[in-house]
Amino acid sequence: MAADAPLRTLIVDDEPLAIERLQILCAQIDRISLIGTASDGEAALRLIEALQPDLVLLDIAMPGLSGMDVARALEDRARPPAIIFCTAFDQFAVAAFDVAAVGYLLKPVTSEQLAKAVTRVHERISAVAAAPTGQPAWLDEFWVPYRSEVIRIAATDIDWIEAERDYMRLHNGTRSFLLHQTISELERRLDPARFIRVHRSTILRRDFVDRLKHDGLGAWSAILRDGNEVRIGRSYQAAAKEMAGRG
Repeated sequence: MAADAPLRTLIVDDEPLAIERLQILCAQIDRISLIGTASDGEAALRLIEALQPDLVLLDIAMPGLSGMDVARALEDRARPPAIIFCTAFDQFAVAAFDVAAVGYLLKPVTSEQLAKAVTRVHERISAVAAAPTGQPAWLDEFWVPYRSEVIRIAATDIDWIEAERDYMRLHNGTRSFLLHQTISELERRLDPARFIRVHRSTILRRDFVDRLKHDGLGAWSAILRDGNEVRIGRSYQAAAKEMAGRG
């Protein structure tokens, strides 16, 4: 589809009132062209196959196939639709990241929230269209639980990332957020022009590194702009030195 064309959109929710509310909101947004609705996951997959929507507004808690089940079923498609979850529950935000959702909106969804999420879908489509053939679309945002909300953090606002057991801690200024993701999978999805892995448990944003430090005994560390010092693993030293022009 053209980057500026209205998004052919399917609504999936098992509650008629929720579908009606989303229909009203979609009618207020010029960038949306509503093409259908489904009330369960099985019907959603059939309609997605038949209608080939650009965007699915997807509930999570539904009888039969859940919204997460639907999203996972779409992952292997050559051109899956963008997904914006619209749910009453905030505990699925981490899982939504795992299936690469573009947005995670808590009910009752507002017109402003939906419009912003639709803008992100258009931005992602534009980025994919502008990328050279075969180049992956790098992860550009995170949706993370924070207190009673689920908030969006741009990838470029993440200063550094460290592993904590089965989670990754994303550092953003004085705040940090936990994300259920392996460091290898996260490294694969981050733009290597912006991020560099310096340890088996640490990824840094390149422009957040202030300088490299050597202890004279073969050990190197990175000094970050906020004053934190991060050890560089031996197998990552060559890449770190190359970043600093010492390769």
